[in-house]
Amino acid sequence: MLPHQLFIYNSLTRSKDLFEPLVPGFVGLYVCGPTVYGAPHLGHARPYITFDILQRYLHHLGYKVRYVRNITDVGHLENDADEGEDKIAKKARLEQLEPMEVVELYTQQFHEAMRALNNQPPGIEPRASGHIIEQIEMIRAIMANGWAYESNGSVYFDVPGYSKKHDYGKLSGRIVEDLIAGAGNERRELEGQDEKRNPADFALWKKASPEHIMRWPSPWSNGFPGWHIECSAMSTKYLGETFDIHGGGMDLLFPHHESEIAQSKGACGKAPVRYWMHNNMITINGQKMGKSLGNFINLEQFFNGSHPLLSQAYSPMTIRFFMLQAHYRSPLDFSNEGLQAAEKGFARLLNANKTLAQLKAGPSSTSDIAGVEQGFYAAMSDDLNTAIALSHLFEAARIINSVHAGTETISAADLDNLRRFFPLFLFNLLGMREEQAADNGALDGLMQMLLRMRADAKAKKDFATSDRIRDELGALGIRIKDEKDGTTSWLKD
Repeated sequence: MLPHQLFIYNSLTRSKDLFEPLVPGFVGLYVCGPTVYGAPHLGHARPYITFDILQRYLHHLGYKVRYVRNITDVGHLENDADEGEDKIAKKARLEQLEPMEVVELYTQQFHEAMRALNNQPPGIEPRASGHIIEQIEMIRAIMANGWAYESNGSVYFDVPGYSKKHDYGKLSGRIVEDLIAGAGNERRELEGQDEKRNPADFALWKKASPEHIMRWPSPWSNGFPGWHIECSAMSTKYLGETFDIHGGGMDLLFPHHESEIAQSKGACGKAPVRYWMHNNMITINGQKMGKSLGNFINLEQFFNGSHPLLSQAYSPMTIRFFMLQAHYRSPLDFSNEGLQAAEKGFARLLNANKTLAQLKAGPSSTSDIAGVEQGFYAAMSDDLNTAIALSHLFEAARIINSVHAGTETISAADLDNLRRFFPLFLFNLLGMREEQAADNGALDGLMQMLLRMRADAKAKKDFATSDRIRDELGALGIRIKDEKDGTTSWLKD
């Protein structure tokens, strides 16, 4: 039996909807992946942590999930529309590399960052450049149904014509007439603008200019696909004409996701997605993170502390925990203070998990262990509210510490239950991991040696040496704690 019914905020309906998969027991999930022309940054961490949590929770609820997350390695132009240079081709030109060298370099960096953040890989990770045939066939279908036209070797989606029958703008809340008026007020001399019947139309296929590096043959020209058609073609290939959940950042809602809906309806005659999920943005000091503002921080800089806005290095699990402390649909503002609080909060939960093994059962419980478990499930099933879910884990940690200190008691049944669900929730569902054990084995070994030296000093009543070891470790940000049963533990602040 499932612990709770799952409700998801659906951007299409603008409400929390009960999740009911198209096929009972199976979930099709598509998430827009990165355009690989630069190092992965903090903004990349949030959507992929969010949908990693979703995938984990769906698995826990008993669903078989097919998770597809693409790599965009062609067709994403500089202004996210139909003008400018391909982002990857531009990077290749500036660095005097082949475009696919750029793609491989930054795809590898992206994968390394995702592993560091403990995100489970998708089941399928298609590349846009590997699905040119599928994109051409989808464009053919859109044209055959009368929703697109060829102009000078490029193909454009007919937004006003489509809108006479379908609701372009329903997902984003945009009004077609406003889009047409707004586009018409822009500079008309932009590349390709004179090819369009209407300035609101968007490219499905672009004829390559002579200097354009990345190009493929098509029925219309040697060229490359538009950015939006890539996700429509790849999601349809691997998940079908209609699937359950499509995720991504709010910045993709328009025009990317709006155009995906139009393309799929134009080709297949049906809506492609039942639940649209969008995570909110990350800001720095209240401003949207961006290279032009000088507040852009990539993940490697977080991990090594090399950016001037950082007061220290932050581990991948600190970044992950920081993300989980806010609901995915809420804006999240970066600050050193927030990351340091996340670091300490995660350390408290890790320490509680270690203490849990030392607890002894009493005749009865003075705390509601079942309520903690049910509260966690209720929060996760309420649109993945990880912030509230964490509050229940902190309550469990409080109970663990109180029982260990002797101020509360716990029954054998409740202790067994707590030992089952506390690590399950923290590690399996929220995806946290113990970095000390995984990454700092040498440090742990050194600490055990120092603790033995301190214990020997105390046994010989050499309290000066014992206190010196404690104080000097404290100055390095390492706290040691003498337990009442004679054992000693350590924790890095």
